[in-house]
Amino acid sequence: MEYTHSDAELIKQPIGYWSWAAYHAVVTRTRAALAELDLTQPQWWVLARTARADTVRTRDELTGLLAPYLDTGTDTMTADIDELVARGLLTEDAEGRLTPTAEGRALTDKAAALQDELWAERHAGVSDEEYLTTLKVLQRFIHNTGGRAWHH
Repeated sequence: MEYTHSDAELIKQPIGYWSWAAYHAVVTRTRAALAELDLTQPQWWVLARTARADTVRTRDELTGLLAPYLDTGTDTMTADIDELVARGLLTEDAEGRLTPTAEGRALTDKAAALQDELWAERHAGVSDEEYLTTLKVLQRFIHNTGGRAWHH
């Protein structure tokens, strides 16, 4: 790949722009790929969390956990959970506990395989050491600017 600037020029480039450009490229690619499976990114998060959970979570627990991701918000999470239930991919009991159906689990497996492909695509030519350094540097920028980030 050819870089946009020389090393001397790159070192003067704004992190805000390049972190935004990376975010935009990665999220746009991820969302387009998930759309081919008729899923939004928040719907994928819900399916993955319910299909792989040791304990069954309620709608409120999942919404509280996932709404902060990429500033998705509770309205989007609520609408996406509603759609997954309406499509028969999740069931919801009287207490709001969400469980994937067989069809939901099958789609989760398909989306998980897609996520693995996207991971490999994004990481082509990037060593684990470079990736680790990148994440640590980004976390340092977040810390240095008084920001807060959390992901698990």
